Amino acid sequence: MEHHAEQLILVGANHRSSTMQLRDRLFINEARLPAFYDRLKSAGLHQAVILSTIDVTEVIAIAPNDDEGADEIVRLLTAHAGISRTEIENQTYNLTGSEAIKHVFAVASALDSLIIGDQQVLGRLRAGHRVASHAGMSGPGLDDLIGAAQAAAERIGRETEIFRRPVSIAAAAVQVARDLHGDLSRCSGLLIGAGEMGEMLASGMVSAGLDNLVVTHPSASRADQLSQQFNCHAGDMNDMAKLLIQADIVVTSMNKRHYSLDAADIKGGTIARRRKPVFLIDTGVPGDIDPAVEKIEDAFFYTLDDLERVTREGRASREAEAEKAWAIVAAEAGKFSLPASIGSAPPETALSDDNKEILRKDALKEAGGDAEKATKLLLDRLMKLREKDR
Repeated sequence: MEHHAEQLILVGANHRSSTMQLRDRLFINEARLPAFYDRLKSAGLHQAVILSTIDVTEVIAIAPNDDEGADEIVRLLTAHAGISRTEIENQTYNLTGSEAIKHVFAVASALDSLIIGDQQVLGRLRAGHRVASHAGMSGPGLDDLIGAAQAAAERIGRETEIFRRPVSIAAAAVQVARDLHGDLSRCSGLLIGAGEMGEMLASGMVSAGLDNLVVTHPSASRADQLSQQFNCHAGDMNDMAKLLIQADIVVTSMNKRHYSLDAADIKGGTIARRRKPVFLIDTGVPGDIDPAVEKIEDAFFYTLDDLERVTREGRASREAEAEKAWAIVAAEAGKFSLPASIGSAPPETALSDDNKEILRKDALKEAGGDAEKATKLLLDRLMKLREKDR
């Protein structure tokens, strides 16, 4: 690439810009990240952080030419996903400069995620930065950016209630599920039907850590399509009794004029589950689940109206909190600028390997082995060192 002034660029696909099928193809698991970083280096990009989850894949990079840099990233994503460039370009966004900075701050603050206010997003961004650092792909520019975005998220946590109030139906469902079951990574879910709201809630549960999801539909081909969309198993509607025994969270989205689940179905499931509670979410219009299930002990039944009630509580204050959070993002992002000289050479020359290792060990020791806390300490120290050098 021809060298010009260094630019921050960001190419990504999220839940608003793309289909779940595309995001599944774009997902880069941790085992494949080193190879993808090597390809970025070969393409002339020596500073990059990759954030890749079920809801979003973004490459945040510094390039001497924003158009060429973005073009290289799109080319690599196309090759990785094994689909046409046109399909990638139609469902991705390309941000540069101040727009890219504000977007990263919003992502870190969980204002741009499927479940607004979900603090797990910041943890994933930190983890992505940690992997980039180990791959020698993060330097002064991106270290400062991620550190500043994290600081903005922490300020929002201190000054607003955004992380403590569900701001969407999906967030409300996740909150209730966590209140009932705790860590969702130990739970199993069942999606019955293919309505848009049901798919959104199931996706939100998976994003929040739901470890195992089964999808089912009266049409076997539609069930198979859903299983591909969610990258999970398809269940047979004829095996509903067994599926209900296994499910901790059930989302129905059939939208038929008769109940898909009645009280006897749920009662049998709870007995076989030995009183382990089940969270039932009926998104059907009209309802998919017989309201009589409310009388069943260990069955926690919610309709969309119930979830809306959860989000409605304190709506005015919650909207004010979201507005306040976005104002903080705008203010903090507006104050941030990349270092005057960030260079396009690999950032490993900034500190010797020995000195970096000493800093890492000191941070880990001070953090008591907590990797996330150690990363924050390391970032803070690197930023202070760079401030002295400027």
